[in-house]
Amino acid sequence: MLLDLFDQLMQRIKANDKVHVSFCVSGIIGCLVVYGILQERIMQEPFEGEQFKYSLLLVLCNRLVTVLVAGGMLVAGGQDLAPVAPPQAYAAVSVSNVVATFCQYEALKHVSFPVQTLGKCAKMIPVMIWGTVIMRKRYNTKDYGVAALVTLGCSVFIMTGDVTSKHAGSNSSMFGVMLMVGYLAFDGFTSTFQDKLFKGYQMTIFNQIMYVQAFSAGFSTLGLISAGQFGDAISFVMRHPSALGSILTLSAAATIGQLFISHTIKTYGALLFATVMTTRQFISILLSCILFAHPLSMGQWVGTVTVFGALYYKTLSKKVEAPSAESSAKTVPDAEAGEAEKAPLVDNQK
Repeated sequence: MLLDLFDQLMQRIKANDKVHVSFCVSGIIGCLVVYGILQERIMQEPFEGEQFKYSLLLVLCNRLVTVLVAGGMLVAGGQDLAPVAPPQAYAAVSVSNVVATFCQYEALKHVSFPVQTLGKCAKMIPVMIWGTVIMRKRYNTKDYGVAALVTLGCSVFIMTGDVTSKHAGSNSSMFGVMLMVGYLAFDGFTSTFQDKLFKGYQMTIFNQIMYVQAFSAGFSTLGLISAGQFGDAISFVMRHPSALGSILTLSAAATIGQLFISHTIKTYGALLFATVMTTRQFISILLSCILFAHPLSMGQWVGTVTVFGALYYKTLSKKVEAPSAESSAKTVPDAEAGEAEKAPLVDNQK
């Protein structure tokens, strides 16, 4: 009954292209802005005077919600739940995915959210490096120029103002930056390795997500247990139910955002998605500055404008390229589909 009502609603939305585009854009931005705000709230703001410090629990809850949703979509669509690729293929992608997400969350203990978000914009750099090494891909001069501008903008941002998390020590910002470098390296590897591993298998996106995330949930649990944090993490959310509520809401926002992302890319292509994601990142930085009091220096605003200007140029320039160049032009935007979301998969969310 509910599925029939949902199908009827989607048909009405799809009947008007402007309404359909607005639905996709608002869905992606809304879900991922909520995801970003809650991420900062959980990792940087105390719960009744106690700081949350169990990043792997956040990863675990995120992955479990995603597994349930992906499995539900497979069942609802009458698709096979059996794995298509060998277990080691799912596990290999999962390992780098968990490490990347862990670095992303841990970085927020040491650097501010605007630094973390701006750093994610540099994702195209490791993706290009891994793409060249693993997939033997070639990139044009414009791609290298945009990558250089993004690097310049991020460097200006870091060097011209305070980048430390408000609850971190004065000397921890460099460690936070190194965690973001680790995030970028592993996340770029995840996107490229995922493309290579699954190229020869006929599988749906939900089959891939469900099994990769199931392995990620297992690895996150093992990480919590081996670090001796599993009991402490459960005890924390039992003492602070609001923390559990925020974690589950964050996980739901990331997962629903992925559904919007998959639908948008399938319907309108990577071009619209890249534009929306760039806009979402800029909105997230502005909201973080307002809601969590992160004043930016003039130099940091210059760095921010440089980064987003380069990304908008890259995206908008695709519109004037010949159709024959579309396949190569999608290389970098498709890789960017990794935050998220593939938000839940690679936390375009990700």
